[in-house]
Formats: sequence, C-alpha cells, structure tokens
Amino acid sequence: MRIVASERGLQRLEWGDGKPVGPRSLVDQAREQLAEYFAGRRREFELPLDLVGTEFQRRAWLALAEIPYGETRTYAEQAQRLGLRRGARAVGSANARNPLPIVVPCHRLVGANGSLTGYAGGLGRKERLLRLEGALS
Repeated sequence: MRIVASERGLQRLEWGDGKPVGPRSLVDQAREQLAEYFAGRRREFELPLDLVGTEFQRRAWLALAEIPYGETRTYAEQAQRLGLRRGARAVGSANARNPLPIVVPCHRLVGANGSLTGYAGGLGRKERLLRLEGALS
C-alpha cells in the first residue's frame, strides 16, 4: 500500500505500490503497524490521523474505528450509531470515500443480510481482511 501522511498524521492509504509521501518516522510507523496487522499481531492502530473530508464523512470514518476487530456491523446499524434513522446510504457513501482503508476499518461493514457489499479495494480484499480478523469462517 502507498502511504500518504502530513505533519499532523496519516492522510491516505492507497491500494498498489507507490512512493510514500510524508514524514519518514510516521510513514515507517504506519508501515510497521500494517505489517503487524497482516501478520495477525495487531488489532488496533495507534497512528495520528489527518482525515480530510466533510464533517459527516469524518464522523462516519471515526465511528468505523469503534467497530471491534473481528466483528462486523451493518450499514443501518452504523447509521443508527451516528444518530441517523434512515442513513444506511449516507454511511455507504461516506465509507466509499474512506481514505484510510484498514486503519479506518470500513471492511467491517456488511449488508443487512450479512453479505459482503461495497468495498473500494474490491470484495476479494474485503473477504480476506474479514477472514484475517476471524469475522468470517
């Protein structure tokens, strides 16, 4: 993954290769924590974030970090947590623009019937991440 950071924190993780951008210490810290996550040794990330988006997007993204490792929530459940009675689509739209996949775990959201839906990194990646976390058998 390509890591993009500012002086304030991690801004983006992009699928694929690419030269990292930002302070070396933060890029190295992010790289190390991602490696630990993929090795099954890290369940939570301890990185400063510099989220760029609308107020609602930032709220939606930060709420994702409250979904525990190895668990899933539906889009509707996430909307309720944000105080929206009928906001599953709004949550889905915000999550589609999540600049920090994995660190801000939008892969933990599933359809109302538990199906794997919508993931910018592709459903195959979403399934692998959920299997890594033990959320899928």
